[in-house]
Amino acid sequence: MVRTVIPAVRKFMSTSPITIGPQALRAEALALMRSKKIHHMPVVESGKAIGLVTDGDLAELVPGTDGKATVRDLMRPRPYTVSPEASVEDVVREMTLNKVGSAAVVVDNGRVVGMFTATDGLRAFADYLRNAR
Repeated sequence: MVRTVIPAVRKFMSTSPITIGPQALRAEALALMRSKKIHHMPVVESGKAIGLVTDGDLAELVPGTDGKATVRDLMRPRPYTVSPEASVEDVVREMTLNKVGSAAVVVDNGRVVGMFTATDGLRAFADYLRNAR
């Protein structure tokens, strides 16, 4: 029986992630996500991931903000973060169990170095199937 080596997230993650600060306005964040064609964006403060915002989070106006909601108002605090060396298998399992669409990939100091999304998980699965033949 041939044992398959489970790759690390590093192999499939997006590098040079687009991030945004918590003080940015909702409209600014939405415009950035649309222009970059992304659906998940880490919220970074002092160089560390403090939250995550999705295009869905930004889609609706927040009552009482007159359209001036900030990313901090809309972000999901404590984003799911993983190391670049984390096993794709473990990360995909956690994403599935917790119904999250992405993981911010961070190094020891909390600096975001990539994003691993459900689409990246599907690419990893396709790679696995191709290699299993």
